[in-house]
Amino acid sequence: MPGRWLQAMLRRLLVLLLLLGACAAATLRPGTALAHAALVTTTPADGAVLARPPAAFTLRFSEPVSPLVLRLIGPDGETRALERFALRDRELTIEVPTDLAAGSHVLSWRVVSEDGHPVGGSVLFSIGAPGARPPEASAQRNLPITLALWLGRVGLYLGLALSIGGVAFSAWVGPLPASARRPLRVLIVLGLAAVPFALAAQGLDALAAPASDVLRPEIWRAGIGSSFGHTAAIATLALLAGLVSLSLAGSAGRALALAALLGAGLALAASGHASAASPQWLMRPAVFLHGIAMAAWAGALLPLAQALRGGDGAATLARFSRRISFFLIILFASGAALAIVQVEQPGALLTSTYGLVLTAKLALVAVLLGLATFNRYRLTAPAREGAEPAKRRLRGVIGVEVAIVLAILATAALWRFTPPPRTLTIASATAVPASVHIHSEKAMAEISVRPGRPGPANVSVALLDGNFGPLTAKEVRLSLANRAAGIEAVERPALRQPDGNWLVEGLTIPVAGRWSVEIEILVSDFEMIRLGDTIEIKP
Repeated sequence: MPGRWLQAMLRRLLVLLLLLGACAAATLRPGTALAHAALVTTTPADGAVLARPPAAFTLRFSEPVSPLVLRLIGPDGETRALERFALRDRELTIEVPTDLAAGSHVLSWRVVSEDGHPVGGSVLFSIGAPGARPPEASAQRNLPITLALWLGRVGLYLGLALSIGGVAFSAWVGPLPASARRPLRVLIVLGLAAVPFALAAQGLDALAAPASDVLRPEIWRAGIGSSFGHTAAIATLALLAGLVSLSLAGSAGRALALAALLGAGLALAASGHASAASPQWLMRPAVFLHGIAMAAWAGALLPLAQALRGGDGAATLARFSRRISFFLIILFASGAALAIVQVEQPGALLTSTYGLVLTAKLALVAVLLGLATFNRYRLTAPAREGAEPAKRRLRGVIGVEVAIVLAILATAALWRFTPPPRTLTIASATAVPASVHIHSEKAMAEISVRPGRPGPANVSVALLDGNFGPLTAKEVRLSLANRAAGIEAVERPALRQPDGNWLVEGLTIPVAGRWSVEIEILVSDFEMIRLGDTIEIKP
């Protein structure tokens, strides 16, 4: 009878996982490329026209990165790998080939940020004069690999939470019969199988490679070399410790169970958004404690339901009720600290993808907490007294709780694809500007839009005369239009700055794309110079 109950529960979990997978597939559409480390500056600047090849390529990021793929695409479309570079914390300096031809080149880069997520982009520059833009690699997300990343995380989380938490319950709360330990072993095996699956998906995503390249050694090196590789190694040791603990009794079994529980927390703290956030002295311990408390609560559910079928279920329930409050306090305190740092502002809970995932998770946790409260104050006392109807109802509610835990873990796995608002704030502050250089016989203008993406922006204008000397103007007026998007010209006056440049503040750029830009320069009461070109605002 217990075996049939467990089989039915596992079938329900499988069905729920498939449904959540369908939801994830709908949410994680191809074409979504989310950045985690922000590119701050580049040398040469994007769109720059140089008289001669640069001495070096330099990319500076908002946080430390490690290069994965560096390529240079020449005017003829030929691609060459750039393998000579120097990495100094947040700055990547790349050696320039000695035989660069005249025309337009694309420096294509892909790095892995400190939180373990790959970030890619490209810089266009020209030598001599601009030519046809060379083709660039697509930055679209591969849906099958995205689903593989998500499924790998879900499988690993299931192993760490439900199995290791169950092992700790068996060792420290109430021993389980052999039939009740079998599902824990199945979950441990699931977690162990998820490790190489998740590593392969991590490597494919890091190198933007197709699934058919999964057996290439560089794919596995990229996955293992990322911060997620540390998570995978620690999780494997924790799961193996939990598996051995199920076969041992006494102090040895309890010691291994404790080591497995601590390993689950360490594995989660080794990579991810929260672990990479500042201040590190707070965030990594908070993730560690949150992982331990989550495993202790979630992992106890299946063993507790099994214990309630046995003769000593009342005593086991009493011990669980006394100890779980401590873990719940840790769970909610650490979770609150993580949420405050990651989200920064309450409004981001509904205006950012990360916040929406967190809101969904909090809603599921609230339902789970409500069921736990109902169990404690309505069913625990009669169940401890041996009332069979109360035990049956308690087991039924626990089954619902297990399903909600699975939904919580599946929802949390979506954070792999959603940069937290704190990183978006950094990206906004350090985003690479969009720029264009306009040159005529009478005047030149260097126009820079910061940040070079849709939203609020500032536009600076540096003026020179046709001989590269200073150009004194009485007034400067900026006009931006994107008629392909149905947006007519937006005109703003510029204000002269102490350094002689002109600035337009508080301009809102609603959409990405190619914008027509025009500058009216009033040199005197009798002379007006107009300069025009296009500028690209990236998504």
